[in-house]
Amino acid sequence: MSELMPVLLALTILIGGVAGAAILTWFERRLLGVWQDRYGPNRLGPLGIGQVLADMIKLLFKDDWVPPFSDKVVFIFAPTAIVVAMMMGFAVVPFAPGMMIIDVNIGLLFFLGMTSLAVYSVLLGGLASNNKYALLGGLRSAAQMVSYEVFMGLSLMGVVMMSGSFSLVDIVEAQTDVWFCFSQTLGLIVFVIAGIAESHRLPFDLPEAEHELTAGFHTEYGGMKFAMFMLGEYLGLMLISCMIVTLFFGGWHGPALIGHWLPPLFWFGFKVFIIICFFVLLRAAIPRPRYDQLMSLGWKVMLPITLINLVITGAVLLWMEGAA
Repeated sequence: MSELMPVLLALTILIGGVAGAAILTWFERRLLGVWQDRYGPNRLGPLGIGQVLADMIKLLFKDDWVPPFSDKVVFIFAPTAIVVAMMMGFAVVPFAPGMMIIDVNIGLLFFLGMTSLAVYSVLLGGLASNNKYALLGGLRSAAQMVSYEVFMGLSLMGVVMMSGSFSLVDIVEAQTDVWFCFSQTLGLIVFVIAGIAESHRLPFDLPEAEHELTAGFHTEYGGMKFAMFMLGEYLGLMLISCMIVTLFFGGWHGPALIGHWLPPLFWFGFKVFIIICFFVLLRAAIPRPRYDQLMSLGWKVMLPITLINLVITGAVLLWMEGAA
């Protein structure tokens, strides 16, 4: 049975990820409606839950058109790449003790590698469309994602230094007493901002800015190909939320006084839910910056913060080692 566990968990993540992304579209609209004091989906079914089914039917039966002026092979491949990359990222996420597809000693590096591959999907989609708006969106995305991958990686080096491992299980176990969100606050802030930029979430959805680029890199996409881009975005949101919980909020560990009352899987899922709600709140509350402001924020603000965090963490660890 233990040999079948990774296979069953992989199938669960595959099915649950697709279903969760569909439900998340409804949940996000409802939560935005609550926070902005307006109605969200409310026509189809109780609380508008039927809107998920309506959207799926629309995308499934929409004409699957490939522009004659596009690079057809790359055009069709591009939406698949982001979904595969995001799904592969879940392979190293520890949901509870013993509940993960694979535990490798370079799990953190594997996650960073998979998120890096996602940029190819957006860039290839923009290039293969042979459309000036899609090309601009693809180039924006390449610059944005490649830049923020640097800050994302550097923001996690403090966590690696404190846990002494790249294994996500070891990182979670290192937070048994104190979560890293307290000792690595600067790293947490940078990682959250970089995660928003990597997943193209508002307010950093500049590669697909509707007012400027029609729809950005997916201007020429429709039907199921467009749905796969949206699926990849929501999978990225869930993956980044899982990683924030794993790296900074103790993973499956609950609060010190009441953590033992409920199973570890509950605490992991509950914390992921809170992080997703936070991302939705950002979309409701923060306006989109200009593209040059986004890039300046990264190289002029976030890069120095990550370097300062590394210096402080290294100095504290050396001092503690000397004191011991």
